[in-house]
Amino acid sequence: MAAGSFRRSIASQLSKVLDLPPENLIKSISAVPVSKKRHVADFQLSIASVIESSSSDCLAQDLHLQAQQLAERLKCDSVVSEISAGPGTVNFTINRELLAKTVLQQVWKDGSEYGVKSELFSTVPRQKAVIEFSSPNIAKKFHIGHLRSTIVGNFIANLKVVLGHEVVRINYLGDWGMQFGLLGVGFQSFGNKEKLKSSPLQHLFEVYVQINKTAEDENTKKLAKDFFRKLEEHDEQTLSIWKQFRDLSIEEYIRIYKRLGVHFDEYSGESFYQEKAQEVLKMLEDKGLLQKTVKGTGIVDLSEKKDLSTFSTVMRSDGTSLYITRQVSQIDLAAAIDRMKKHSWDTMIYVTDKSQSNHFQHLFQILKLMGYDWAERCQHVSFGLVQGMKTRRGEVIFLEDVLNEARSRMLQNMTSTKTTKEIQDPVETAEKVGLAALIIQDFRGLLSSDYQFSWDRALQSRGDTGVFLQYTHARLHSLEQMHGTAELTDVNVACLLEPDAISVLQHLLRYDEVLYRSSQDLQPKHIVSYLLTLSHLAAVAHKTLPVKGSAPDVAQARLCLFHAARSVLANGMKLLGITPVTQM
Repeated sequence: MAAGSFRRSIASQLSKVLDLPPENLIKSISAVPVSKKRHVADFQLSIASVIESSSSDCLAQDLHLQAQQLAERLKCDSVVSEISAGPGTVNFTINRELLAKTVLQQVWKDGSEYGVKSELFSTVPRQKAVIEFSSPNIAKKFHIGHLRSTIVGNFIANLKVVLGHEVVRINYLGDWGMQFGLLGVGFQSFGNKEKLKSSPLQHLFEVYVQINKTAEDENTKKLAKDFFRKLEEHDEQTLSIWKQFRDLSIEEYIRIYKRLGVHFDEYSGESFYQEKAQEVLKMLEDKGLLQKTVKGTGIVDLSEKKDLSTFSTVMRSDGTSLYITRQVSQIDLAAAIDRMKKHSWDTMIYVTDKSQSNHFQHLFQILKLMGYDWAERCQHVSFGLVQGMKTRRGEVIFLEDVLNEARSRMLQNMTSTKTTKEIQDPVETAEKVGLAALIIQDFRGLLSSDYQFSWDRALQSRGDTGVFLQYTHARLHSLEQMHGTAELTDVNVACLLEPDAISVLQHLLRYDEVLYRSSQDLQPKHIVSYLLTLSHLAAVAHKTLPVKGSAPDVAQARLCLFHAARSVLANGMKLLGITPVTQM
Protein backbone atom coordinates (compact mmCIF):
# COMPACT_ATOMS: atom_id res chain seq x y z
CA MET A 1 0.00 0.00 0.00
CA ALA A 2 1.38 3.44 -1.00
CA ALA A 3 0.54 5.11 2.32
CA GLY A 4 1.93 2.05 4.11
CA SER A 5 5.44 2.32 2.67
CA PHE A 6 5.54 6.03 3.62
CA ARG A 7 4.17 5.38 7.12
CA ARG A 8 6.77 2.63 7.67
CA SER A 9 9.59 4.90 6.52
CA ILE A 10 8.46 7.71 8.86
CA ALA A 11 7.88 5.25 11.76
CA SER A 12 11.35 3.78 11.27
CA GLN A 13 13.02 7.19 11.69
CA LEU A 14 10.77 8.11 14.63
CA SER A 15 11.47 4.82 16.41
CA LYS A 16 15.19 5.58 16.55
CA VAL A 17 14.60 9.02 18.06
CA LEU A 18 11.80 8.03 20.46
CA ASP A 19 13.18 4.57 21.26
CA LEU A 20 9.82 2.93 20.52
CA PRO A 21 9.10 -0.06 18.23
CA PRO A 22 8.02 1.19 14.74
CA GLU A 23 4.83 -0.96 14.82
CA ASN A 24 3.67 1.02 17.90
CA LEU A 25 3.95 4.24 15.89
CA ILE A 26 2.32 3.30 12.59
CA LYS A 27 -1.31 3.94 13.69
CA SER A 28 -0.31 7.33 15.16
CA ILE A 29 0.86 8.49 11.70
CA SER A 30 -2.11 9.57 9.60
CA ALA A 31 -2.53 11.07 6.14
CA VAL A 32 -3.55 14.74 6.26
CA PRO A 33 -6.92 15.66 4.69
CA VAL A 34 -6.54 17.81 1.57
CA SER A 35 -7.30 21.50 2.05
CA LYS A 36 -8.72 23.68 -0.74
CA LYS A 37 -7.24 26.82 0.81
CA ARG A 38 -3.62 25.93 1.45
CA HIS A 39 -0.80 23.52 0.83
CA VAL A 40 -0.76 20.77 3.46
CA ALA A 41 1.79 18.12 4.43
CA ASP A 42 1.09 14.48 3.53
CA PHE A 43 1.30 12.84 6.97
CA GLN A 44 1.19 13.95 10.56
CA LEU A 45 2.12 12.38 13.86
CA SER A 46 -0.05 13.22 16.86
CA ILE A 47 2.31 14.01 19.75
CA ALA A 48 -0.34 13.14 22.36
CA SER A 49 -0.58 9.53 21.12
CA VAL A 50 3.19 9.09 21.30
CA ILE A 51 3.49 10.63 24.75
CA GLU A 52 0.85 8.24 26.03
CA SER A 53 2.90 5.36 24.69
CA SER A 54 6.21 6.55 26.13
CA SER A 55 5.58 8.33 29.43
CA SER A 56 2.63 9.96 31.13
CA ASP A 57 4.86 12.52 32.91
CA CYS A 58 5.11 14.56 29.70
CA LEU A 59 1.37 15.17 29.45
CA ALA A 60 1.51 18.41 31.42
CA GLN A 61 4.09 19.92 29.11
CA ASP A 62 3.20 22.07 26.17
CA LEU A 63 2.38 19.75 23.24
CA HIS A 64 3.39 22.35 20.69
CA LEU A 65 6.82 22.67 22.27
CA GLN A 66 7.14 18.89 22.31
CA ALA A 67 6.27 18.81 18.60
CA GLN A 68 8.89 21.46 17.80
CA GLN A 69 11.58 19.63 19.79
CA LEU A 70 10.80 16.32 18.08
CA ALA A 71 10.72 17.94 14.60
CA GLU A 72 14.19 19.40 15.21
CA ARG A 73 15.59 15.95 16.04
CA LEU A 74 14.31 14.42 12.77
CA LYS A 75 16.05 14.65 9.41
CA CYS A 76 14.76 14.79 5.84
CA ASP A 77 15.80 11.88 3.63
CA SER A 78 15.08 10.40 0.20
CA VAL A 79 11.41 9.81 1.23
CA VAL A 80 10.61 12.87 3.38
CA SER A 81 11.43 16.24 1.83
CA GLU A 82 10.09 18.51 4.59
CA ILE A 83 9.41 18.21 8.35
CA SER A 84 7.56 20.87 10.36
CA ALA A 85 5.76 21.23 13.69
CA GLY A 86 2.08 22.11 14.03
CA PRO A 87 -0.18 22.45 17.09
CA GLY A 88 0.56 19.13 18.81
CA THR A 89 1.66 17.45 15.58
CA VAL A 90 4.79 16.80 13.55
CA ASN A 91 4.09 17.11 9.81
CA PHE A 92 5.86 15.21 7.04
CA THR A 93 5.88 16.11 3.34
CA ILE A 94 6.85 13.31 0.97
CA ASN A 95 9.22 13.86 -1.97
CA ARG A 96 6.78 14.92 -4.69
CA GLU A 97 8.00 12.68 -7.52
CA LEU A 98 8.20 9.69 -5.17
CA LEU A 99 4.63 10.43 -3.99
CA ALA A 100 3.31 10.43 -7.58
CA LYS A 101 5.25 7.33 -8.61
CA THR A 102 4.35 5.27 -5.52
CA VAL A 103 0.64 6.14 -5.45
CA LEU A 104 0.11 5.52 -9.17
CA GLN A 105 2.05 2.23 -9.09
CA GLN A 106 0.11 1.00 -6.08
CA VAL A 107 -3.33 1.84 -7.51
CA TRP A 108 -2.33 0.20 -10.79
CA LYS A 109 -0.93 -2.92 -9.12
CA ASP A 110 -3.65 -3.49 -6.51
CA GLY A 111 -6.66 -2.59 -8.69
CA SER A 112 -9.85 -3.46 -6.80
CA GLU A 113 -7.79 -4.33 -3.70
CA TYR A 114 -6.20 -0.88 -3.39
CA GLY A 115 -6.38 0.22 0.26
CA VAL A 116 -7.31 -3.26 1.47
CA LYS A 117 -3.74 -4.59 1.66
CA SER A 118 -2.72 -1.80 4.06
CA GLU A 119 -0.83 -2.68 7.24
CA LEU A 120 -3.70 -0.99 9.11
CA PHE A 121 -5.58 -4.27 8.60
CA SER A 122 -2.63 -6.56 9.39
CA THR A 123 -3.72 -7.13 13.00
CA VAL A 124 -7.41 -7.58 12.13
CA PRO A 125 -8.24 -11.31 12.19
CA ARG A 126 -10.18 -12.74 9.24
CA GLN A 127 -13.59 -13.77 10.53
CA LYS A 128 -16.88 -15.35 9.56
CA ALA A 129 -19.77 -12.91 9.82
CA VAL A 130 -23.48 -13.66 9.60
CA ILE A 131 -25.46 -10.56 8.60
CA GLU A 132 -29.25 -10.49 8.83
CA PHE A 133 -30.79 -7.65 6.85
CA SER A 134 -33.79 -6.52 4.77
CA SER A 135 -36.24 -9.02 6.37
CA PRO A 136 -39.63 -7.85 5.03
CA ASN A 137 -42.97 -9.34 6.12
CA ILE A 138 -44.76 -11.30 3.42
CA ALA A 139 -48.09 -9.72 2.40
CA LYS A 140 -47.24 -6.45 4.17
CA LYS A 141 -45.73 -3.23 2.85
CA PHE A 142 -42.01 -3.31 2.00
CA HIS A 143 -41.64 0.06 3.66
CA ILE A 144 -38.74 2.45 3.51
CA GLY A 145 -37.22 0.98 6.69
CA HIS A 146 -36.74 -2.25 4.78
CA LEU A 147 -34.98 -0.32 1.99
CA ARG A 148 -32.58 1.19 4.54
CA SER A 149 -31.97 -2.21 6.11
CA THR A 150 -31.30 -3.68 2.65
CA ILE A 151 -28.77 -1.09 1.47
CA VAL A 152 -27.04 -0.78 4.87
CA GLY A 153 -26.76 -4.57 5.28
CA ASN A 154 -25.48 -4.88 1.72
CA PHE A 155 -22.81 -2.22 2.39
CA ILE A 156 -21.62 -4.00 5.57
CA ALA A 157 -21.51 -7.34 3.74
CA ASN A 158 -19.57 -5.81 0.79
CA LEU A 159 -17.08 -4.16 3.14
CA LYS A 160 -16.49 -7.38 5.10
CA VAL A 161 -15.98 -9.40 1.90
CA VAL A 162 -13.52 -6.87 0.42
CA LEU A 163 -11.53 -7.00 3.68
CA GLY A 164 -11.20 -10.78 3.37
CA HIS A 165 -13.89 -11.96 5.80
CA GLU A 166 -16.33 -14.78 5.04
CA VAL A 167 -19.89 -13.48 4.97
CA VAL A 168 -23.29 -15.21 5.10
CA ARG A 169 -26.12 -12.88 4.05
CA ILE A 170 -29.45 -13.88 5.60
CA ASN A 171 -32.91 -12.54 4.77
CA TYR A 172 -35.11 -13.44 7.75
CA LEU A 173 -38.67 -13.15 6.49
CA GLY A 174 -41.83 -12.47 8.47
CA ASP A 175 -43.48 -15.60 7.06
CA TRP A 176 -45.50 -17.02 9.97
CA GLY A 177 -48.02 -16.00 12.58
CA MET A 178 -51.70 -15.11 12.81
CA GLN A 179 -51.42 -12.76 9.81
CA PHE A 180 -51.23 -15.91 7.66
CA GLY A 181 -54.48 -17.15 9.15
CA LEU A 182 -56.07 -13.89 8.00
CA LEU A 183 -54.30 -14.01 4.66
CA GLY A 184 -55.41 -17.61 4.03
CA VAL A 185 -59.04 -16.72 4.74
CA GLY A 186 -58.70 -13.55 2.66
CA PHE A 187 -57.32 -15.46 -0.30
CA GLN A 188 -60.24 -17.90 -0.22
CA SER A 189 -62.59 -14.90 -0.50
CA PHE A 190 -60.68 -12.36 -2.62
CA GLY A 191 -57.74 -14.26 -4.13
CA ASN A 192 -56.97 -14.71 -7.78
CA LYS A 193 -54.44 -17.36 -8.84
CA GLU A 194 -53.42 -15.52 -12.00
CA LYS A 195 -52.75 -12.26 -10.15
CA LEU A 196 -50.87 -14.20 -7.48
CA LYS A 197 -48.52 -15.61 -10.11
CA SER A 198 -48.02 -12.38 -12.06
CA SER A 199 -47.68 -9.96 -9.12
CA PRO A 200 -47.55 -11.85 -5.80
CA LEU A 201 -46.47 -9.02 -3.46
CA GLN A 202 -49.04 -6.58 -4.84
CA HIS A 203 -51.86 -9.15 -4.87
CA LEU A 204 -51.22 -10.56 -1.38
CA PHE A 205 -51.07 -7.03 -0.02
CA GLU A 206 -54.43 -6.19 -1.69
CA VAL A 207 -55.98 -9.37 -0.25
CA TYR A 208 -54.60 -8.56 3.20
CA VAL A 209 -56.03 -5.02 3.07
CA GLN A 210 -59.45 -6.40 2.03
CA ILE A 211 -59.65 -9.06 4.76
CA ASN A 212 -58.36 -6.62 7.37
CA LYS A 213 -61.56 -4.61 6.96
CA THR A 214 -63.42 -7.52 8.59
CA ALA A 215 -60.60 -8.59 10.94
CA GLU A 216 -62.64 -7.73 14.05
CA ASP A 217 -65.61 -9.75 12.82
CA GLU A 218 -66.05 -12.84 15.06
CA ASN A 219 -66.57 -15.17 12.10
CA THR A 220 -63.37 -13.88 10.35
CA LYS A 221 -61.42 -14.26 13.61
CA LYS A 222 -62.60 -17.86 14.00
CA LEU A 223 -61.81 -18.75 10.36
CA ALA A 224 -58.34 -17.13 10.62
CA LYS A 225 -57.60 -19.03 13.86
CA ASP A 226 -58.71 -22.29 12.25
CA PHE A 227 -56.56 -21.67 9.18
CA PHE A 228 -53.49 -20.89 11.28
CA ARG A 229 -54.13 -23.88 13.57
CA LYS A 230 -54.16 -26.12 10.48
CA LEU A 231 -50.87 -24.52 9.40
CA GLU A 232 -49.31 -25.30 12.77
CA GLU A 233 -50.65 -28.86 12.57
CA HIS A 234 -49.04 -29.17 9.11
CA ASP A 235 -52.31 -29.80 7.29
CA GLU A 236 -51.21 -30.57 3.73
CA GLN A 237 -53.64 -28.38 1.80
CA THR A 238 -53.19 -25.35 4.11
CA LEU A 239 -49.39 -25.74 4.06
CA SER A 240 -49.40 -25.90 0.27
CA ILE A 241 -51.31 -22.55 0.05
CA TRP A 242 -48.88 -20.94 2.54
CA LYS A 243 -45.86 -22.39 0.67
CA GLN A 244 -47.14 -20.92 -2.59
CA PHE A 245 -47.50 -17.48 -0.96
CA ARG A 246 -43.96 -17.73 0.40
CA ASP A 247 -42.24 -19.15 -2.71
CA LEU A 248 -43.85 -16.71 -5.16
CA SER A 249 -43.05 -13.78 -2.86
CA ILE A 250 -39.39 -14.82 -2.57
CA GLU A 251 -39.17 -15.17 -6.37
CA GLU A 252 -40.40 -11.60 -6.76
CA TYR A 253 -38.11 -10.33 -3.98
CA ILE A 254 -35.11 -11.92 -5.73
CA ARG A 255 -36.04 -10.09 -8.94
CA ILE A 256 -36.32 -6.75 -7.11
CA TYR A 257 -33.13 -7.31 -5.08
CA LYS A 258 -31.35 -7.96 -8.38
CA ARG A 259 -32.25 -4.41 -9.43
CA LEU A 260 -30.61 -3.22 -6.23
CA GLY A 261 -27.52 -5.36 -6.87
CA VAL A 262 -28.25 -7.30 -3.67
CA HIS A 263 -28.23 -11.06 -3.12
CA PHE A 264 -28.76 -13.38 -0.15
CA ASP A 265 -27.11 -16.69 0.68
CA GLU A 266 -30.09 -17.80 2.72
CA TYR A 267 -33.79 -16.99 2.88
CA SER A 268 -34.95 -18.13 6.28
CA GLY A 269 -37.88 -16.99 8.38
CA GLU A 270 -39.96 -17.49 11.48
CA SER A 271 -41.58 -20.57 9.93
CA PHE A 272 -38.24 -22.45 10.09
CA TYR A 273 -38.06 -22.44 13.86
CA GLN A 274 -41.43 -23.73 15.07
CA GLU A 275 -40.15 -26.97 16.59
CA LYS A 276 -36.82 -25.50 17.70
CA ALA A 277 -38.76 -22.74 19.50
CA GLN A 278 -40.39 -25.36 21.73
CA GLU A 279 -36.93 -26.75 22.54
CA VAL A 280 -35.82 -23.24 23.53
CA LEU A 281 -38.78 -22.88 25.93
CA LYS A 282 -37.79 -26.18 27.52
CA MET A 283 -34.18 -24.97 27.88
CA LEU A 284 -35.38 -21.74 29.51
CA GLU A 285 -37.54 -23.81 31.87
CA ASP A 286 -34.74 -26.28 32.70
CA LYS A 287 -32.37 -23.40 33.52
CA GLY A 288 -34.98 -21.82 35.80
CA LEU A 289 -35.17 -18.71 33.59
CA LEU A 290 -38.80 -19.00 32.44
CA GLN A 291 -41.36 -17.53 34.80
CA LYS A 292 -45.13 -17.46 34.39
CA THR A 293 -47.24 -14.40 35.20
CA VAL A 294 -50.70 -14.65 36.75
CA LYS A 295 -52.14 -14.52 33.23
CA GLY A 296 -49.89 -17.39 32.15
CA THR A 297 -47.54 -15.32 29.97
CA GLY A 298 -43.93 -16.62 29.81
CA ILE A 299 -41.33 -14.05 30.86
CA VAL A 300 -37.57 -13.90 31.56
CA ASP A 301 -36.35 -11.64 34.38
CA LEU A 302 -33.52 -9.40 33.10
CA SER A 303 -33.13 -7.20 36.19
CA GLU A 304 -29.87 -7.18 38.15
CA LYS A 305 -31.64 -7.55 41.52
CA LYS A 306 -34.01 -10.20 40.13
CA ASP A 307 -37.01 -8.06 41.13
CA LEU A 308 -38.65 -8.11 37.66
CA SER A 309 -37.95 -4.38 37.21
CA THR A 310 -36.77 -5.35 33.68
CA PHE A 311 -38.15 -8.42 31.98
CA SER A 312 -38.84 -9.74 28.52
CA THR A 313 -41.98 -11.59 27.46
CA VAL A 314 -41.07 -14.65 25.38
CA MET A 315 -44.39 -16.50 25.17
CA ARG A 316 -48.08 -15.66 25.08
CA SER A 317 -50.45 -17.12 27.66
CA ASP A 318 -51.78 -19.63 25.10
CA GLY A 319 -48.23 -20.95 24.56
CA THR A 320 -47.82 -19.50 21.08
CA SER A 321 -44.82 -17.42 20.03
CA LEU A 322 -44.81 -13.65 19.79
CA TYR A 323 -43.92 -13.73 16.07
CA ILE A 324 -43.70 -10.18 14.78
CA THR A 325 -43.83 -8.24 18.03
CA ARG A 326 -40.98 -6.20 19.43
CA GLN A 327 -40.69 -8.59 22.35
CA VAL A 328 -38.08 -11.34 22.18
CA SER A 329 -39.84 -14.52 21.13
CA GLN A 330 -38.56 -18.06 21.55
CA ILE A 331 -38.31 -18.04 17.73
CA ASP A 332 -35.66 -15.25 17.78
CA LEU A 333 -33.69 -17.21 20.36
CA ALA A 334 -34.01 -20.44 18.36
CA ALA A 335 -32.83 -18.68 15.18
CA ALA A 336 -29.71 -17.27 16.87
CA ILE A 337 -28.78 -20.64 18.45
CA ASP A 338 -29.40 -22.49 15.19
CA ARG A 339 -27.21 -20.09 13.19
CA MET A 340 -24.31 -20.64 15.56
CA LYS A 341 -24.66 -24.43 15.15
CA LYS A 342 -24.97 -24.15 11.40
CA HIS A 343 -22.39 -21.45 10.58
CA SER A 344 -19.99 -21.32 13.60
CA TRP A 345 -19.75 -17.57 13.09
CA ASP A 346 -17.35 -15.14 14.79
CA THR A 347 -19.78 -12.22 14.67
CA MET A 348 -23.50 -11.89 13.92
CA ILE A 349 -24.93 -8.52 12.88
CA TYR A 350 -28.62 -7.59 12.81
CA VAL A 351 -29.48 -4.53 10.68
CA THR A 352 -32.82 -2.95 11.66
CA ASP A 353 -34.24 0.44 12.63
CA LYS A 354 -33.41 1.93 16.02
CA SER A 355 -36.91 1.35 17.44
CA GLN A 356 -35.82 -2.30 17.85
CA SER A 357 -32.74 -1.51 19.98
CA ASN A 358 -34.40 -2.76 23.20
CA HIS A 359 -35.53 -5.93 21.45
CA PHE A 360 -31.94 -6.84 20.53
CA GLN A 361 -30.54 -5.78 23.89
CA HIS A 362 -32.98 -8.23 25.52
CA LEU A 363 -32.28 -10.95 22.96
CA PHE A 364 -28.53 -10.79 23.63
CA GLN A 365 -29.12 -10.68 27.42
CA ILE A 366 -31.34 -13.77 27.40
CA LEU A 367 -28.85 -15.71 25.24
CA LYS A 368 -26.13 -14.82 27.76
CA LEU A 369 -28.30 -15.95 30.69
CA MET A 370 -28.82 -19.24 28.82
CA GLY A 371 -25.04 -19.72 28.93
CA TYR A 372 -24.19 -18.67 25.37
CA ASP A 373 -21.08 -16.50 25.78
CA TRP A 374 -21.05 -15.85 22.04
CA ALA A 375 -23.99 -13.47 22.63
CA GLU A 376 -21.30 -10.83 23.29
CA ARG A 377 -20.27 -11.16 19.65
CA CYS A 378 -23.78 -10.30 18.42
CA GLN A 379 -24.27 -6.73 17.28
CA HIS A 380 -27.27 -4.59 16.38
CA VAL A 381 -26.53 -1.96 13.71
CA SER A 382 -29.44 0.44 13.96
CA PHE A 383 -30.58 3.26 11.69
CA GLY A 384 -32.95 6.20 11.92
CA LEU A 385 -36.22 6.88 10.14
CA VAL A 386 -36.68 8.40 6.69
CA GLN A 387 -39.41 11.00 6.42
CA GLY A 388 -41.10 12.36 3.35
CA MET A 389 -40.39 9.65 0.78
CA LYS A 390 -43.33 9.70 -1.61
CA THR A 391 -43.75 8.88 -5.27
CA ARG A 392 -45.82 11.00 -7.66
CA ARG A 393 -48.67 8.56 -7.04
CA GLY A 394 -48.49 9.07 -3.29
CA GLU A 395 -47.28 6.94 -0.39
CA VAL A 396 -44.59 4.32 -0.98
CA ILE A 397 -45.96 0.82 -0.50
CA PHE A 398 -43.41 -1.36 -2.29
CA LEU A 399 -39.69 -1.11 -2.83
CA GLU A 400 -40.28 -1.31 -6.56
CA ASP A 401 -42.28 1.95 -6.39
CA VAL A 402 -39.14 3.71 -5.12
CA LEU A 403 -36.84 2.16 -7.73
CA ASN A 404 -39.24 2.98 -10.58
CA GLU A 405 -39.66 6.54 -9.33
CA ALA A 406 -35.88 7.08 -9.08
CA ARG A 407 -35.40 5.67 -12.58
CA SER A 408 -38.21 7.69 -14.23
CA ARG A 409 -37.19 10.99 -12.58
CA MET A 410 -33.55 10.40 -13.54
CA LEU A 411 -34.53 9.51 -17.11
CA GLN A 412 -36.53 12.74 -17.31
CA ASN A 413 -33.51 14.75 -16.06
CA MET A 414 -31.20 13.00 -18.53
CA THR A 415 -33.54 13.52 -21.47
CA SER A 416 -33.40 17.27 -20.93
CA THR A 417 -29.58 17.27 -21.40
CA LYS A 418 -28.13 17.09 -24.89
CA THR A 419 -25.66 14.23 -24.23
CA THR A 420 -28.27 11.58 -23.37
CA LYS A 421 -29.04 10.85 -27.04
CA GLU A 422 -25.63 9.20 -27.37
CA ILE A 423 -26.18 6.75 -24.48
CA GLN A 424 -26.65 3.14 -25.61
CA ASP A 425 -29.16 2.15 -22.91
CA PRO A 426 -30.60 5.28 -21.24
CA VAL A 427 -33.13 3.31 -19.13
CA GLU A 428 -30.44 1.05 -17.64
CA THR A 429 -28.20 4.08 -17.02
CA ALA A 430 -31.07 5.99 -15.36
CA GLU A 431 -31.68 2.95 -13.12
CA LYS A 432 -28.04 2.87 -11.92
CA VAL A 433 -27.77 6.64 -11.47
CA GLY A 434 -31.14 6.81 -9.69
CA LEU A 435 -30.05 4.08 -7.28
CA ALA A 436 -26.76 5.90 -6.63
CA ALA A 437 -28.80 9.01 -5.79
CA LEU A 438 -30.90 7.08 -3.24
CA ILE A 439 -27.87 5.41 -1.64
CA ILE A 440 -25.74 8.56 -1.30
CA GLN A 441 -28.60 10.61 0.17
CA ASP A 442 -29.13 7.79 2.69
CA PHE A 443 -25.46 7.25 3.58
CA ARG A 444 -24.27 10.85 3.92
CA GLY A 445 -25.03 11.17 7.64
CA LEU A 446 -24.77 8.91 10.68
CA LEU A 447 -26.94 5.84 10.16
CA SER A 448 -28.71 6.41 13.49
CA SER A 449 -29.93 9.87 12.37
CA ASP A 450 -33.44 10.39 11.01
CA TYR A 451 -33.51 12.39 7.80
CA GLN A 452 -35.93 14.16 5.53
CA PHE A 453 -35.92 12.65 2.06
CA SER A 454 -36.02 14.93 -0.99
CA TRP A 455 -36.10 13.75 -4.61
CA ASP A 456 -34.90 17.14 -5.85
CA ARG A 457 -31.90 17.15 -3.54
CA ALA A 458 -31.05 13.48 -4.21
CA LEU A 459 -31.13 13.87 -8.01
CA GLN A 460 -29.11 17.09 -8.35
CA SER A 461 -26.26 16.67 -10.82
CA ARG A 462 -24.01 19.09 -8.95
CA GLY A 463 -23.22 19.10 -5.27
CA ASP A 464 -22.73 16.16 -2.95
CA THR A 465 -24.98 13.58 -4.60
CA GLY A 466 -24.84 10.11 -6.09
CA VAL A 467 -25.58 11.68 -9.49
CA PHE A 468 -22.38 13.74 -9.20
CA LEU A 469 -20.32 10.61 -8.37
CA GLN A 470 -21.74 8.80 -11.40
CA TYR A 471 -21.17 11.85 -13.61
CA THR A 472 -17.52 12.09 -12.48
CA HIS A 473 -16.93 8.40 -13.11
CA ALA A 474 -18.51 8.57 -16.59
CA ARG A 475 -16.51 11.70 -17.43
CA LEU A 476 -13.18 10.15 -16.42
CA HIS A 477 -14.06 6.98 -18.30
CA SER A 478 -14.80 8.89 -21.51
CA LEU A 479 -11.47 10.73 -21.11
CA GLU A 480 -9.69 7.35 -21.23
CA GLN A 481 -11.86 6.23 -24.15
CA MET A 482 -11.00 9.39 -26.07
CA HIS A 483 -7.24 9.39 -25.46
CA GLY A 484 -6.53 5.69 -25.01
CA THR A 485 -5.67 3.93 -21.76
CA ALA A 486 -2.56 5.25 -20.11
CA GLU A 487 0.48 3.00 -19.70
CA LEU A 488 2.20 3.34 -16.37
CA THR A 489 5.58 2.06 -17.57
CA ASP A 490 6.47 5.20 -19.48
CA VAL A 491 5.05 7.85 -17.15
CA ASN A 492 7.18 10.86 -16.37
CA VAL A 493 6.05 11.71 -12.82
CA ALA A 494 7.87 15.06 -12.97
CA CYS A 495 4.85 16.13 -15.07
CA LEU A 496 2.54 15.76 -12.04
CA LEU A 497 3.86 18.42 -9.70
CA GLU A 498 1.03 20.98 -10.12
CA PRO A 499 -0.96 21.67 -6.91
CA ASP A 500 -4.18 20.15 -8.37
CA ALA A 501 -2.36 16.92 -9.31
CA ILE A 502 -0.74 16.76 -5.85
CA SER A 503 -4.17 17.23 -4.18
CA VAL A 504 -5.58 14.19 -6.02
CA LEU A 505 -2.49 12.10 -5.12
CA GLN A 506 -2.65 13.17 -1.46
CA HIS A 507 -6.31 12.23 -1.31
CA LEU A 508 -5.66 8.80 -2.88
CA LEU A 509 -3.11 8.24 -0.09
CA ARG A 510 -5.88 8.42 2.54
CA TYR A 511 -8.12 5.68 1.15
CA ASP A 512 -6.86 2.90 3.43
CA GLU A 513 -7.50 5.03 6.54
CA VAL A 514 -11.06 5.71 5.40
CA LEU A 515 -11.69 2.00 4.80
CA TYR A 516 -10.23 1.22 8.20
CA ARG A 517 -12.47 3.76 9.91
CA SER A 518 -15.60 2.38 8.22
CA SER A 519 -14.56 -1.17 9.11
CA GLN A 520 -14.35 -0.13 12.78
CA ASP A 521 -17.73 1.58 13.18
CA LEU A 522 -19.60 0.15 10.10
CA GLN A 523 -20.63 3.67 9.05
CA PRO A 524 -20.67 4.27 5.26
CA LYS A 525 -20.50 8.08 5.68
CA HIS A 526 -16.66 8.06 5.85
CA ILE A 527 -16.45 6.43 2.40
CA VAL A 528 -19.20 8.68 0.99
CA SER A 529 -17.42 11.82 2.18
CA TYR A 530 -14.10 10.55 0.79
CA LEU A 531 -15.59 9.77 -2.67
CA LEU A 532 -17.36 13.14 -2.90
CA THR A 533 -14.09 14.95 -2.12
CA LEU A 534 -12.26 12.77 -4.65
CA SER A 535 -14.86 13.68 -7.29
CA HIS A 536 -14.56 17.41 -6.55
CA LEU A 537 -10.74 17.22 -6.70
CA ALA A 538 -10.89 15.24 -9.97
CA ALA A 539 -13.34 17.78 -11.44
CA VAL A 540 -10.94 20.65 -10.65
CA ALA A 541 -7.95 18.70 -12.03
CA HIS A 542 -9.95 17.86 -15.17
CA LYS A 543 -10.33 21.60 -15.83
CA THR A 544 -6.81 22.77 -14.94
CA LEU A 545 -4.80 19.78 -16.22
CA PRO A 546 -6.03 19.14 -19.78
CA VAL A 547 -4.95 15.97 -21.57
CA LYS A 548 -5.94 17.24 -25.04
CA GLY A 549 -3.37 19.55 -26.54
CA SER A 550 -0.66 18.78 -23.95
CA ALA A 551 2.83 17.45 -24.76
CA PRO A 552 2.78 13.60 -25.07
CA ASP A 553 4.58 12.88 -21.76
CA VAL A 554 2.40 15.42 -19.88
CA ALA A 555 -0.78 13.96 -21.45
CA GLN A 556 0.32 10.42 -20.55
CA ALA A 557 1.08 11.36 -16.92
CA ARG A 558 -2.27 13.13 -16.53
CA LEU A 559 -4.14 10.19 -18.06
CA CYS A 560 -2.50 7.94 -15.46
CA LEU A 561 -3.58 10.29 -12.68
CA PHE A 562 -7.19 10.34 -13.92
CA HIS A 563 -7.17 6.57 -14.35
CA ALA A 564 -6.06 6.15 -10.71
CA ALA A 565 -8.79 8.53 -9.50
CA ARG A 566 -11.46 6.70 -11.53
CA SER A 567 -10.25 3.28 -10.31
CA VAL A 568 -10.48 4.24 -6.61
CA LEU A 569 -13.80 6.04 -7.19
CA ALA A 570 -15.24 2.86 -8.78
CA ASN A 571 -13.93 0.68 -5.92
CA GLY A 572 -15.58 2.89 -3.30
CA MET A 573 -18.87 3.13 -5.21
CA LYS A 574 -19.09 -0.66 -5.53
CA LEU A 575 -18.54 -1.01 -1.77
CA LEU A 576 -21.55 1.25 -1.18
CA GLY A 577 -23.67 -0.90 -3.50
CA ILE A 578 -23.47 1.42 -6.55
CA THR A 579 -22.68 0.18 -10.06
CA PRO A 580 -20.53 2.87 -11.76
CA VAL A 581 -21.80 3.97 -15.19
CA THR A 582 -19.49 4.65 -18.14
CA GLN A 583 -21.83 6.98 -20.06
CA MET A 584 -24.14 9.70 -18.85
